[in-house]
Amino acid sequence: IYKCLCVLNLPRRAPPSPTHRADRGDTTESFPLDFTAVEENMDNFMTQVKNLAQSLYPCSAQKLDNDMKLNFLKNTSVTCNDGTPAGYYLKESRGSRRWLIFLEGGWYCFNKENCDTRYETMRRFMSSSKWPHTKTGTGILSPLPEENPHWWNANMVFIPYCSSDVWSGATAKTEQNFYAFMGSLIIQEVVKDLLNKGLDNAKVLLLAGSSAGGTGVLLNVDGVAELLEGLGHTGIQVRGLSDSGWFLDNKQYQCTDCGDTASCAPTETIKRGFKYWGAVVPERCRQTHEGEEWNCFFGYRVFPSIKSPVFVVQWLFDEAQLTVDNIQLTGQPVQEGQWRYIQNLGTELRNTLKDVPAMFAPACLSHEVITRNYWIDVQVKGTSLPRALHCWDRSLQDNRNNKAPPKACPVHLIDSCPWPHCNPTCPTIRDQFTGQEMNVFQFLMHMGFDVQKMAQQQGMDPSKLLGMLSSGS
Repeated sequence: IYKCLCVLNLPRRAPPSPTHRADRGDTTESFPLDFTAVEENMDNFMTQVKNLAQSLYPCSAQKLDNDMKLNFLKNTSVTCNDGTPAGYYLKESRGSRRWLIFLEGGWYCFNKENCDTRYETMRRFMSSSKWPHTKTGTGILSPLPEENPHWWNANMVFIPYCSSDVWSGATAKTEQNFYAFMGSLIIQEVVKDLLNKGLDNAKVLLLAGSSAGGTGVLLNVDGVAELLEGLGHTGIQVRGLSDSGWFLDNKQYQCTDCGDTASCAPTETIKRGFKYWGAVVPERCRQTHEGEEWNCFFGYRVFPSIKSPVFVVQWLFDEAQLTVDNIQLTGQPVQEGQWRYIQNLGTELRNTLKDVPAMFAPACLSHEVITRNYWIDVQVKGTSLPRALHCWDRSLQDNRNNKAPPKACPVHLIDSCPWPHCNPTCPTIRDQFTGQEMNVFQFLMHMGFDVQKMAQQQGMDPSKLLGMLSSGS
């Protein structure tokens, strides 16, 4: 019923005047309810209830249109890599003053050779020519309260990733530049377009993203805030949510030639990409790392310069990080040196995250989470990610109102146990070689960790040892 109320624009407060609605081109029928002085005007109250019931009856028999619809940018000079128009998907939630803009992830390319390969094999990440007309939101983009308990009723925007530049480029396609790299400009133009679709009346804008999109949030959240402020929209609170975009510029387990994005060391790919894309980084970070501005692509280096509130979501054992570090988790069990490297990666990530005030960092082997339908199931110290985000929202609001932060509502959540999947709420693991699901015991055996042997040495049951390890003891 509540969803029907929203579709029918039945306000929970006194609505604006009918002329205002007509001016906005709103053709859906609304039935404003006035619950004041019910005792003295029972007949009028019952009439309103009957109107409500009659309006909900046809709604209950219809499938609600929950899909986001494709819009191309009005500024056609801002394009995807191949010169096709960039755009975004939008599902409006009229009456809501909260907006969620999501930046898609999908690696990148850093020279003409691997960009040509990307264009042949992953064209949707470089061209809008075959984008579908609609898209269904999942996870934090879902309109279903059971899948998205805190943000389901927000205005949802999904920006497809078609610039291959970690949302950083500002270079047009020319005869000399075979590809355009305009990721940062795409974000700016989407925000400008949305101002004519209700964003001008927003209270909160959450810029979210996963993987390359998560790094894109770190690079662009202050730019979005500055754009809106410059256009006179000073009342919009701009925030960031970076998922799986907090990469480390660490040394690889085994050094390899820099042939493609999967084998090239993280620093080398970004150095090359930064120059190739004509990348733009936040001004404060650029000044800190002058001459080595590519440093701003690594979370722990750019974060201290960000003014806007940012919530960081990061698996402690991120699969994409392990891939670029040349740790292979398929086929043969992991060797002892690899196992130590993986554990050290978790320690390094913890160290870089310790000064981040709002974060959610489970000790899991995975990549991306906020758009997964299981995102509500993962917990750190008994708190789920949607709950942590709700607490973060409350703390920001309380700070604005000079209130004390709410008790038992944590926003700084990081696992302390030392190895991948020691958190029992981690997503299901699959053997990438066979496709079979693995339980924690099988996974640890695959990783070269002999649980039975260690339990025997300690004189205890293997399941008890697993429980102790999971609790961090």
